[in-house]
Amino acid sequence: MLAVAARIAEELPALQALREAVGGALEGKHDAVELALVSLLARGHLLIEDVPGVGKTTLARALAKAVGGELRRVQFTSDLLPTDVLGVSVYDQRRAEFVLRQGPIFTNILLADEINRASPRTQSALLEAMNEGQVSLDGQTLPLPDPFFVIATQNPQDFAGTFPLPESQLDRFLLRVRIGYPPSQVEMRLVLDGRTDTARNVPTVLDPARLVALQREVERVTIDASLGSYLHAVIVATRTSPLLTLGASTRAAMALGHAARARALLRGRHYCIADDIHDLAVPVLSHRLRLATQADGFVPTRDEAEAAVRDVIGRVPVPL
Repeated sequence: MLAVAARIAEELPALQALREAVGGALEGKHDAVELALVSLLARGHLLIEDVPGVGKTTLARALAKAVGGELRRVQFTSDLLPTDVLGVSVYDQRRAEFVLRQGPIFTNILLADEINRASPRTQSALLEAMNEGQVSLDGQTLPLPDPFFVIATQNPQDFAGTFPLPESQLDRFLLRVRIGYPPSQVEMRLVLDGRTDTARNVPTVLDPARLVALQREVERVTIDASLGSYLHAVIVATRTSPLLTLGASTRAAMALGHAARARALLRGRHYCIADDIHDLAVPVLSHRLRLATQADGFVPTRDEAEAAVRDVIGRVPVPL
C-alpha cells in the first residue's frame, strides 16, 4: 500500500499538469474537465450531451494534444455506414488481393460527433470497439491502439432526424456530462480576445505510454469495505426506487467503482472517499436507468433522469 501511495505521489505533478493543460482550453469548466479526465483515466468513454458551440470539440482536441495522442473526428449522419467508421477491404490489382483500409476508429481518441444522427446499424459498429478495444472485419479481429477513448456528442434539444441511443450503447459510456455556457467573465474575454481555437496551444504533458501506465495505476486505488457497502447500497436503491423501473446493473456498479478510483488518483489519493462515489453517481448512472414515467419510445430528458438519481442517492446514508 505504501508503494502505491508513493507511486501516485510521484505522478501527481503530471496529473496536475494534465488538468491544467486541458483546463486552459476550456476555461471556467473545471467540473467538465475533471469528469473527462476521470473517464479517460478509467479507460471508459465519454458522452457529452449539450447544445452546439459550448466547447465539445475543443475538449476532445485539448485531451488529444495533452496526452500526445491521435484524434480523429467522424461526423455522424443518417447515411453514414459502419464501413465508414471501421474500414473496408478493397481489391488491390497490383497485388491481386484484398487489402484492408482501416477506418477512423483506429486512433487514440475518436470524436463521434452527433452520434444519434447515425442509424442504429452504424451506432452498433462502435459496440465491440468500446467494450473490447478491438474490431472484427472480414473474419479478422484487429486490436485498436492503446489508449483508445471515444468522445461522443449529441444535442439534447434537437430530435428531428435522430435515432435515440439504445440501452446497450448508452451502457458503453462510463460518464454522461454537460459542459454548459462559460462564466460571463470568461465568455466576455473570449469575445474580446478574438481567438477561435483555444485548443491550438495546449501543451503535450504526457505521451500515450505514460497515459496507459496511469490507467493501470487506477486499478491499484483501494475502496475499503465501508465504502463498498455504500456503493452497493446506492446501486440497490436504484433497483427499489418507485421512480425507476430499471435500476443499475452489476456493470454499472463496477463502472461507478472504477470511476471513483480514477477520481481519487486524479486528486492524488491511493484510496477512495465517500465523495468520490457520491459525486460521480449522477454522471455514471443517470443514462443507464429507466424512469417509471418513461413510455416505450420516449426518451426522458437528462434533467429528469439526473433528478431521479439524486433523489435515490439522497436517501442512502453516507458513511462517516
